[in-house]
Amino acid sequence: MALSVLSHPLVDHHLARLRDEATRPEEFRALVQRLAILLAFDATADLEVKAIDIKTPLAVAKGHVIARRVGLIPILRAGLGMVDPLLQLIPNAEVWHFGLYRDKTTARPVEYYSRLPDGRPVEVALVLDPMLATGGSARAALSALRRWGVERLKLLSIIAAEEGIRRIQEEFPESEIHVCAIDPELNAQKFIVPGLGDAGDRSFNTSGDA
Repeated sequence: MALSVLSHPLVDHHLARLRDEATRPEEFRALVQRLAILLAFDATADLEVKAIDIKTPLAVAKGHVIARRVGLIPILRAGLGMVDPLLQLIPNAEVWHFGLYRDKTTARPVEYYSRLPDGRPVEVALVLDPMLATGGSARAALSALRRWGVERLKLLSIIAAEEGIRRIQEEFPESEIHVCAIDPELNAQKFIVPGLGDAGDRSFNTSGDA
């Protein structure tokens, strides 16, 4: 299974602002979008394309277009912030939502929404979740996509904990993980440390103290 950790000055710059507790929700959302674009650029580098002829105002040129059905699967709610920038890059991508929330007692994901149709799975699925902590939410989404019959599974997370990466690698060896940074541990509440807090609350200004 492939693990790609982005190393780039722009990633470092935007990630530093994203982690800062003083960053306001409007800037936080913009930073998530910028980092999502950089992750997508890396994760889509091996997409299959087909050659076409294009008539320009002056002559016929050779070109290439994406040849696979691509699906974006945001894990609600934090993953929503990564959808629009990826649709800017892949306008014809299909968007299939997967809803999970964290049980405050067990820290385990609870599924409340899934809308994957019977048959005709996408060929490449980009699972979008800013934080890969225990791997529970990603595992639920990847399991559903595997049952759906998706050929290629790619998980895009801005920050990942070592524990979550190990879990996905063990259970989904066929998948790819693309992240901007790997943090060493989880705290007692299963939040990534140093991390950035709750990505959903910080994106949507629901932490109560913003």
